[in-house]
Amino acid sequence: MFETIPVDVGLVHEGERVRKNDMQVELGGPSLPEKFEIVRVRQPDQIEDGAIRIIGPDISDMEEGKHYPLGILVEITGARVETDLEGVVERRIHEYCNYIEGFMHLNQRYDIWIRLSKKSFRKGLTSFRFIGQVMIELFRNELPIIEKIQVSFITDPEKIRALYTKVLQTYEARDARARGLLDEDVDSFYGCALCQSFAPTHVCVITPQRYANCGAISWFDGRAAAGIDPKGPIYAIEKGECLDAENGEYSGVNESAKKRSMGEVNRVYLYSAFGYPHTSCGCFEGIAFYIPEVDGFGIVLRGFRDPTVNGLPFSTMADSTAGGRQVEGFHGISIEYMRSKRFMHADGGYDRVVWMPIETKERLKQFIPEDVFDAIATEKDVSSIPELKTFLEGHGHPVVKRWKAEDEEPQESPGIQTVFAAGDIPIHAGGFKIILKNARITAEKVIIQPIRPVPRHGGEPSGAKKD
Repeated sequence: MFETIPVDVGLVHEGERVRKNDMQVELGGPSLPEKFEIVRVRQPDQIEDGAIRIIGPDISDMEEGKHYPLGILVEITGARVETDLEGVVERRIHEYCNYIEGFMHLNQRYDIWIRLSKKSFRKGLTSFRFIGQVMIELFRNELPIIEKIQVSFITDPEKIRALYTKVLQTYEARDARARGLLDEDVDSFYGCALCQSFAPTHVCVITPQRYANCGAISWFDGRAAAGIDPKGPIYAIEKGECLDAENGEYSGVNESAKKRSMGEVNRVYLYSAFGYPHTSCGCFEGIAFYIPEVDGFGIVLRGFRDPTVNGLPFSTMADSTAGGRQVEGFHGISIEYMRSKRFMHADGGYDRVVWMPIETKERLKQFIPEDVFDAIATEKDVSSIPELKTFLEGHGHPVVKRWKAEDEEPQESPGIQTVFAAGDIPIHAGGFKIILKNARITAEKVIIQPIRPVPRHGGEPSGAKKD
């Protein structure tokens, strides 16, 4: 099928990483604000079947090691192709690009991040035409309802800028459609396994009120995808019995998670970052991170490049969040989930959110309760935890009431010192998971001793400097 492609194409290349030192060029990514990939349904006479258009410099024209903007436009048509399928087809761009040797594709929509390796470039992968050929053949082979398809790669910054606003409007129109539907209104949820090549135990559960972490697949998208390809990467999940309405735990979701994660994930809370939080892959749009000093959550989106209020940038927290693990207090989320009334419902929702970048705060203004909006700090207000605590007290944030409740608890005995306090502390022992709620660890005496490096082979300590 791919005899004319100069590199190998296949499932074996899913999950490959192209490191910065090994890349020929980078397309999109966090350093460029305007980039996108989108699928649009067209009329048959609007498509030149099999056409691959390159608008701007091709790969061979790009300087080694540099960053370039990119827009990918896939246009499709067919008797059974409806606009409901646009998001579903669009998400497969991620999957198909990762089949190409040395071509790493991350994220989706307006967050795409692509790297081409030097090795594949030297083998002859010097044009977007090869990428387009792979995409067209795979779309035709796996989604035969597509009768005509054309692909455009846009690298001209002015052309990308001209399309960017329209592209964002299309995404917003899709997202808004699902906002009126409630989780209790449906019998089935949907799961997505597209990111398991990067995170084998990740189990993405898509409900009307909990978008996919990547922000690209709604409940309607999931229904459409499972309908046209029941054995594909997006599949139906029977809800089963509601085991915990507050946390959002369902027997059917637990069964599906256990099967799809090969037994690694047995329980899932859809509306909480504690206990058994939803797993995170790596394509999430943002992170909700717990700040124990104020018993609240910060929110940071992928595009925020500065350190957050806890001193850590998005990239560092992403490493702690991703990988298909259930990491309490580090929760991969989508922007659309932040617009949901079930957003971190069991943890207090926006009454527990204490910090987020100002751009994110303004973007979500109509979804954040009015009585909380002004009390949520941004990078313009505070730059440290002590400053954050002062800000929250001064603005009467609801989370302050939680501190007062803790202060009213029985006082410690003389000589007893608090050495650690947090909302929940998980302990794993003997095959059981024990969660200490509103935990406070105390000790009669705290001894702090410096740790001295151990000498290697009787010589100087590792890392010791010589005069």
